[in-house]
Amino acid sequence: QVQLVESGGGLVQPGRSLRLSCAAPGFGLDYYAIGWFRQAPGKEREGVACISDSDGSTYYADSVKGRFTISRDNAKEAVYLEMNSLTPEDTAVYYCAADSGCWILRPEGRGLVKYWGQGTQVTVSS
Repeated sequence: QVQLVESGGGLVQPGRSLRLSCAAPGFGLDYYAIGWFRQAPGKEREGVACISDSDGSTYYADSVKGRFTISRDNAKEAVYLEMNSLTPEDTAVYYCAADSGCWILRPEGRGLVKYWGQGTQVTVSS
């Protein structure tokens, strides 16, 4: 059973930063594209960012471009989401997910994602 584990969430003031981590020891994370998603109360889950397994290409939702950065450390079998200039609109449960490509960010691909983490809460509030 593959288990993705997110960490790094918490309560942060607007304008500050957080770094989320997604780890899966022994999973062979480097063979998968890894995406970050978020779901706010009453809203659909949305794709935030993705990093490919093949060449490390990155993709971002328009709402986070220029503020969020996704990266991976294959030696540590971890993927990170650096979130800067956070606003209350970024408040959500953040999930990482793994599959064969960054097609997982597409709305039609979301329901096909093979592996999900359990999520970590990010709350942006003063």
